[in-house]
Amino acid sequence: MPRSSLSPIPSNLPDVAERRALQLLVVDDDATQRSLITVAAKQAGHEVAVAPSVAEAIEKLRTARFDCVTLDLVLEDGDGVDVLREMAAAKFTGSVIMISGMDGKRRSAARSLARSVGIELQSLPKPLDLAALRISLANLGKTAMGLPTIHTWGGVASDAIVERHRAQRRGAAMQSAAANRPL
Repeated sequence: MPRSSLSPIPSNLPDVAERRALQLLVVDDDATQRSLITVAAKQAGHEVAVAPSVAEAIEKLRTARFDCVTLDLVLEDGDGVDVLREMAAAKFTGSVIMISGMDGKRRSAARSLARSVGIELQSLPKPLDLAALRISLANLGKTAMGLPTIHTWGGVASDAIVERHRAQRRGAAMQSAAANRPL
């Protein structure tokens, strides 16, 4: 196709080169988890700092600015909730992705604490689904640029998949009802 027949890209859309890398702090005492999260984030173009303990996380939060923190709830020298409290005291304005294998009650308590102090918190269970992490980071990057977020899975908008699934279920229910009607 000749180049002249292509329509121009609207000027209000950011160029790929204009994307801003997130400044990410990975707080996890498990070296394998830290490595997985770090590699996934760096492959997505983000800048990563790591903290294997509550003490190191608090020190890094006091000395640098982060757009996002991935946070494990159980750390060798304390609790991830201690890090959340320090973030609240420091008026942290970024996002938190809690990555934890803890039970629902503890994750819910951490979400409630974060919400009560104005921290946006997402939660991903362990074992970590790297695709879900990449989607979360991509959406946070879009939010940082002032763009709407579109949840995708493998390049396909998940909203479309959900709607198609619901339509299929409605169709199957209607067929079942029609088959069970008396003649």
